[in-house]
Amino acid sequence: MKQALREAERAYEQDEVPVGAVVVYEGKVIGRGHNQIERLQDPTAHAEMIALTAASNHLQSRRLEGCAIYVTLEPCPMCAGAIVLSRVSTLVFAAHDPKAGACGTLFNIVNDRRLNHNPHVISGVCDSESERLLKGFFGRVRRVPTKE
Repeated sequence: MKQALREAERAYEQDEVPVGAVVVYEGKVIGRGHNQIERLQDPTAHAEMIALTAASNHLQSRRLEGCAIYVTLEPCPMCAGAIVLSRVSTLVFAAHDPKAGACGTLFNIVNDRRLNHNPHVISGVCDSESERLLKGFFGRVRRVPTKE
């Protein structure tokens, strides 16, 4: 999770919502990402999506069985769906997301038994560090005057 938090810090430094993710396979990081939505002007450029793509490229497979993904914020519906579709074995996330969380807060896509795969989920790991980054970012954003 510490490496995912470093990715979130990179997002923060780039004026992106500070979310980071890493994918681990056999004890090694094989994919990493941080939010790049604004930089790329791409609504799908979430940390998880970037990390999953990098991991799939590394393994040359769309199936990430045996992998764990560590994310600093509870995945949204899009990312939760991608985690299920990629067959990630374990999802570990830090802070819960009351506005878009799809791993138990608003929705529970990753544990929906109607789907063909359900990763093991661990939540709350390093949540205070993640929440501190998020609160710092949104506090800074709200202080900046808007352009009219």
